Amino acid sequence: MFERQVGIVVSGDTVTVVVADVPQDHAQPITVISDTSWSLQKGERPEAYAVMFRRCVNFMNESDVGRVILKASSSTRNAATKALLESAEVRGVVIAAAASVVPVTQLAKERISRHYGERKFDDYCKDDSFWDEHAIGGKLRKNSRAAAMLVIANRG
Repeated sequence: MFERQVGIVVSGDTVTVVVADVPQDHAQPITVISDTSWSLQKGERPEAYAVMFRRCVNFMNESDVGRVILKASSSTRNAATKALLESAEVRGVVIAAAASVVPVTQLAKERISRHYGERKFDDYCKDDSFWDEHAIGGKLRKNSRAAAMLVIANRG
């Protein structure tokens, strides 16, 4: 038995979406179903957010998803830039859209580094042998590993 889950990472105006079937047995790897990216449409941001919201809702409804795991915002020691704030706006739109359909869990990369295994989040994302062992199925782009890692780390 498995649950279909979606890992999402928002970076700038791009949303990386990895769909995976997650077995109940934690010893079994996840099966990657799809790996895609959505770009915020050009033009006025409020209209672009509305389009992104609808796209996300439609995707969740059509994909028979049981849970979304989204990379949470990270605190920074530097002053927030306009780009950082706009990225946070896109993240908020995606969170609201997904949560209107399925349960959403936010995971911070720092939390995964502290509580999942013995390495840092980014080290898992770079390790080809880790991915050979923990993810099967569809092709997973290297820049999408962070989204898939959210699904794997959420298992416990």
